[in-house]
Amino acid sequence: MTNALIVIDVQESFRARPLWETLDNPSLIANVSRLVEAARANGETVVWVVHSEPGTGGEFDPANGHVRVVSELEPAKDEPFVTKTSHNAFTTTNLGQVLTMAGVTSVTVCGLRTEQCVETTARVASDFGYEVTFVTDATGTFPIPHWDAPADQTVAELLGDPRTLSAADVVARTEYALAGRFAAVRTTDDYLGV
Repeated sequence: MTNALIVIDVQESFRARPLWETLDNPSLIANVSRLVEAARANGETVVWVVHSEPGTGGEFDPANGHVRVVSELEPAKDEPFVTKTSHNAFTTTNLGQVLTMAGVTSVTVCGLRTEQCVETTARVASDFGYEVTFVTDATGTFPIPHWDAPADQTVAELLGDPRTLSAADVVARTEYALAGRFAAVRTTDDYLGV
């Protein structure tokens, strides 16, 4: 079996947002780095994915300079790099072709946000027939506002709203939804055999 590590949206765009201070997993970048090092040592394909929203003027607009991998991580020159404009890493990219050309039959996913782009990529990969591993503590997310909360609320207002879904609840729901259906849910230590 040929595996690929897909690193999703671990990019400076998130750090540029005030919500970054509520990131649920301070070990996110370190755990992703461990996975990258192990994948490289095992000769696996490492695919880097960033999210882009051209023309929006926000943190994900490439014109603002944040659509790049976080400074602590460095893609190798020969590693595939794809830019997506959808939540999953397949629909608006050539990721499927990259994986097929590399003979990949299984994927390991990590990155930001746990329940959004990482979970969605895991589900699509499973639907495409890949064996999927979701490394839960190499993902990160944030509290989610209630659907009718004001779009311009502050971080303090988000955290003070009793209807806000906590990041811990988001992660638990994601793990329950994926495990046994779309992916094997593992921790970084378990995945690396530590």
